[in-house]
Amino acid sequence: MKEVTITIPHYQTLSLRHVVLDYNGTLAKDGMLKEEAKALLGTLCERFQVHVITSDTFGSVEAQMEGFDVNVKVLKTDNHTMEKAAYIYELRANSCVAIGNGNNDADMLKDAALGIALIGDEGCSTKTLMNSDIVCKSIGDALELLLNEKRLIATLRK
Repeated sequence: MKEVTITIPHYQTLSLRHVVLDYNGTLAKDGMLKEEAKALLGTLCERFQVHVITSDTFGSVEAQMEGFDVNVKVLKTDNHTMEKAAYIYELRANSCVAIGNGNNDADMLKDAALGIALIGDEGCSTKTLMNSDIVCKSIGDALELLLNEKRLIATLRK
């Protein structure tokens, strides 16, 4: 299994296997995969096991993820916050990066080894923002942190 180990001085050593991505508001806008995500997703899949977790509001996630080596999880319950957090635990939370923006992403970001909140087109829930380790302004910036670990180290080291 793929694993990326990143030692962040005076912070912690992360052993990451999974990247769990919220879909709408994070990877996609109005159900359509953002171009910056499309450009980086293939490379991300080479380094990590990538998961897309969504309620699939627009019914487009399967078609939009076609051609990418990702696991798509469509939420089934009416408690998306709990369901997303439970998914992280199934994967082993201490090996996960979680990226999202919505209120239902808050626990997922808090429980993951690394939580990245996005303040994008839809904004960001305050609770999710407070439960994150890092805040980015775009999905491109967030994914590039994982593809260029020196940026991640620069942000988190103490």
